[in-house]
Order: sequence, then C-alpha cells, then structure tokens
Amino acid sequence: MKKLNDAFTTLYNGDNIVKLTELRYMPRWAVLLIDLLIVLVSIVISYLFLEKLHVRINFPNYIVWQRLLLIVVNVFFMFVFKTYAGIIRHSTFFDFFKIILSSGSTLFTILLLNYCTEFWLGKSLYLYPNLFLYFFISVSVMFFFRMITKQFFNILIDVKGSASKTKVAVIGVGDASVSLARAILHNPNYPYRLEGFLTKRSDSHKAVLLGHKIYNSDKFFKNSELVKQFDAVLIIKEIMSKHELEEWMTLALDHGLKVLKAPTVSKMRDSDLVGGIRQLQIEDLLNRRPIKIENKDVIIRHADKAVLVTGGAGSIGSEIVRQVAQFSPSLIVVLDQAESPLYELELELLEKYPEQKFKFVLADISNNYRLEKLFEIYQFSMVYHAAAYKHVPLIEENPHEAIFVNVLGTKNVALLSKKYKVNRFVMISTDKAVNPTNVMGASKRTAELFVQSLQNSEGNTTKFITTRFGNVLGSNGSVIPHFKKQIEKGGPVTITHPDIIRYFMTIPEACELVLQAGTMGSGGEIYVFDMGDPVKILDLAKRMIKLSGFTPEVDIKIKFIGLRPGEKLYEELLSNDATTVPTHHEKIMISKDPTVRFDEIEVLFKQIIKSAVRRDKVQVVTLLKKIVPEFISNNSEYESLDKVKIDAVERVATENEE
Repeated sequence: MKKLNDAFTTLYNGDNIVKLTELRYMPRWAVLLIDLLIVLVSIVISYLFLEKLHVRINFPNYIVWQRLLLIVVNVFFMFVFKTYAGIIRHSTFFDFFKIILSSGSTLFTILLLNYCTEFWLGKSLYLYPNLFLYFFISVSVMFFFRMITKQFFNILIDVKGSASKTKVAVIGVGDASVSLARAILHNPNYPYRLEGFLTKRSDSHKAVLLGHKIYNSDKFFKNSELVKQFDAVLIIKEIMSKHELEEWMTLALDHGLKVLKAPTVSKMRDSDLVGGIRQLQIEDLLNRRPIKIENKDVIIRHADKAVLVTGGAGSIGSEIVRQVAQFSPSLIVVLDQAESPLYELELELLEKYPEQKFKFVLADISNNYRLEKLFEIYQFSMVYHAAAYKHVPLIEENPHEAIFVNVLGTKNVALLSKKYKVNRFVMISTDKAVNPTNVMGASKRTAELFVQSLQNSEGNTTKFITTRFGNVLGSNGSVIPHFKKQIEKGGPVTITHPDIIRYFMTIPEACELVLQAGTMGSGGEIYVFDMGDPVKILDLAKRMIKLSGFTPEVDIKIKFIGLRPGEKLYEELLSNDATTVPTHHEKIMISKDPTVRFDEIEVLFKQIIKSAVRRDKVQVVTLLKKIVPEFISNNSEYESLDKVKIDAVERVATENEE
C-alpha cells in the first residue's frame, strides 16, 4: 500500500512521468489480484459460453454461490502452491507447472464435490463442460499474463540500457551459437544486445532464429549501412578452425567491428557464460592445439619425488612448478634470484595447492656452495633447469653475465645433479642456440654442449635431457606484451625489420613438452618441437592494432628501428649439420647435433669462466666462437672477430697451397 500511496503522491505533486524503467518486479499482492481477476473473468466467460449454447445449468437459484465457491477453492490452492510468489520477469516452466497444479487441484476438488452432489441430490452442482472450459480458460490466461509481463519487463530493461549495450552478431547457427544467443537474450542485465546471426551458408537468409535474422556473411559485409547497425561479432573459438577464426576476424576488423570471443563450449554449462565474454586477443590466433602428453608416465616420474626447478619464478619455470604440483611430488623446491617474483609465486602456490609441500629458495645458480647444500639436503629425483638470461641486446652488451648464469650456472646444476645421482636433469634451451648470431644464443648452445657431454662421462647415472623452444606467448619481455604497452600509449609500435619472422607457442604447451621430455629417451638427447608455421612480426603488429580498435598507420604508427645487435631475421630449431629422429609423439623430434667430449669442454669452460671474471668481453666472445664454431655475429661489435677468423682460415689455406 505504501507504493500505491507514493504513486498517488507523485501524481498529485505534478510529476506525471511514470518511471516504468525503474520497476524491478511486480509486487506479489498485484500478481494475486490479477490472478483473482482472471479467475472471475474465466468463470463469466465459461457461463456465457454455455448460455449462448442454450444449455440449462443445474441449481440456477444458487449460481452466485456456485461461482463464489469456485473462486474460494481456486484462491485456496493459489496460496497452497504460491502461484503468486515467483518474480514474473524470470518466469520459467516451473511457474507454469505451479499454475497447472493449482487449477488442476481446484478442478479435482470441484469434480469430487460434483460426485457427492450427484450421490446425495441426484444431479451435479456444476456442469462438467463448464468446469473443463473454466479450467482451460483460467490456465491459459494466467500463463499468457506471465509471458506478456515477462516480455514487458525485458523490453523495459532493454530500452533502458540499449544505448550503452554492445550490439552483437553471433557467428554460426549451430547448437553452441544458439545457446550463447539464448543466454544473451535471457539475461537483459548483461552489456550485450543480440541483433542477429552471421553464417557463410546461403540457405538461411530468409530464416529467423530466436526472433532475429540470419545474415549471409558475403551479403552482410557488402552492405555498409547494415554493418553500421552492429558493434561487434561474437565468436566461439573452440568450434572454429584457425583458418576460420582468422577469416572472420579479418572480415570484422576490416569493416570496423570489434571481435569478441565466448567461453569454451564445455564451460557453458558450468560457469557464467555471457560474463565470460572477452575481446579476442592475438594469443587466440597464435594458439595451436596443445600437445597431448601421456600423463601416466609423467605422474610416475613425479609422484612422491623431490623436484627442483631453477628459474622457478620465471614464465617457463613457474608454469613447470604449477604443472608438476598436480602430480603430488613429495617436495618442490622453487629456486630463483628474483626476490619479488619469487615471493608473489609463493603466495599464489600456497593458496592454490595448500596440500603440496614447497620450499622457496632465493639463490644464484652461479653460487655452487649454496646449490650443493640444497642437493645434499633434499636428494632431488628430478631437476628442471629453467634459469637463464635471455634478452639478446642486454647480453650482447654484457657477455660475461651470460657466462656466469647460462654457462657457469648450468655447469653447477648439471654437475651437482650427476654427483647426487639425480634421476633426470631437463634443461630448457632456445631456438636461438641454433646457428647463433648473438652471445645469448651462443651461451645457451655452450650450455647444451656441456650438458650433453656429461651423459657419457665417467660414473654418470643421470639422464641429461635438453629441450628447445621458439618464442613463448606472454613470457616476460616477449614481443606481444611489448606491443600491447606501445598500443596503450598510442604508439608507435616499433619493429626491428619488416621481414622478421618468429615461431610462437604457449607457455603451458612449452611446459607440457618439458614434462614429456623428462620421461623420454635414455639421456643425451635434444628434443625439438614442431612449431607449426612462422609468424611475420609486421602482420602480428597490424593484427594487434586492429584488435585494439585502431587502424594501423592511421591511429597507431608502425616504426622500423633496425635489427638489434645479434638479432636474426628468422630463428631455426635445427643446426645446418643436424639430423632429426622421430619419437612416439608426432610433434616431438630428437635433434642429432654434433657433441663434444667432457674432458675437452671442461678445459674450455675453465678458460671462458676466467675471462668472464676478468670482464674481458672480447676474450669471452672469442672463446664462445671457439666452443661454438657456427656462432657468427650479426649486426654486432663482435663481427670483427669473425673477420679475423675468416682471414686466418684463408691464410692457412694459402700456406697449404704453397
């Protein structure tokens, strides 16, 4: 009653604008009042119908009492089944079922009363056609009232928020697409408004789905006025091939539409479907189907075992830790020299895996004494060596630091793994170690050679394994986060060369490869991964700019800054003189690279570490070129060392001829 008083007060004071869009639901007393009115109208109609057919009713003198009794019984069952209690704008089949129960119980009660009056008085209180007609009319009108009210509220909410909603076209007309569209329609509070469907089929242009048109993509994108009625296209990524995804994305972006992606089909049943809609990211286009690994072998290798992960706070190392934690090892020691990332990872892992035992160690792998204490105490079964310096320009300027971490650090961890009889040592390497053109790549190739040399060294029982990856999506310092920051600042997006290309893989995918490699082979192998097709960085930048809602070279400029010291136009996973051997997994191969004996590499390691201690950059790089003969500097101050080497080779060749 207070709401009615407020309404009359508002009207009396002169504010005659009825704010219908402020309504959230219809009060229960109003629903009950309308249902009572429907009962009255249904009784009147049913009696009028019989009257028009000239049917005589029983007990005409008591017609008012008959009708009153029918109303009382029906209202009683309305209270029993609470037909008025639901929020009408969220009505479902369950609400319709309650109406059926209420009216059906009323019908059953009156039929029972009819049977009694026939037994006692010789004729029924109500005519049977009258009762069934009343039942049909009342149920139909009550249900119709709820559907109309529900649609009315939806329209009000839609009108209220239509200006701020994103008008979307759902791609496809399959079950998953229809489920997504239905979720948008049934949740008017979400910030999306369904405007239609898009498909490549040409036989559906006259059909209507969920009350919305189905547009053929070719005709749709040719009609600029039609395209302007939409803000975005909505894609379910998992039901499309990579080619289809790229095709739809290109069409949409070229016509000024945003590209949104919905959650996976499996998540539609378990989570907030529409709330999970996000803008398509460049990672979605670069992602490939993940490797399917044999988890049984991985579980056996880690369950109840002590595991060490060096570089554990980095992009690859932290993901290895997360995946290993799923296999219930007895202990995971996470080692890193970066204090803040290590602490953040500790907070995350302790919350996510409360039952798993962790040890977080702040240490530098070049400190052999610090490392040995860990090996001595924890007796590791598996060692994942992910610690490394990886940024090409920085290492080119500071080659001695690469020796301390990538070379000396690897030597320390590998030798301790041998000494303490670790079952398997898995080193994470990089495609930049293949035919290196920079100090970073050469230092990683040097580390590979040392690890391989240990396999057949005297007294060794550890299986030494190496894995090589290309670029990892989203890793610290990688190109995609760098481009995102530049786009957010308004550009320019800087690219070193218009023809530069790179391979990409996801962090989980890379780590699955590492775990699988830890269960394969007899040791000494270098595992490489089928990386798929390379990506041109210029195309990558243009797509990222478009996905951010800008136009390349108009809103965001692209600037070419030249190759950085030591940078290649393209990366390789295999050296020129390497051959590959297939494994039981079609995506994983073994690279048969040249190796060096342990006694030979040990002498060279001592020399290069001494040079690094003296901070002798030239001597360090000279020795790297001696250890890795295929190391030819590119766009670097060390190119002169290659010229000296070439001149020396030519001089020796001339002397031999003479």
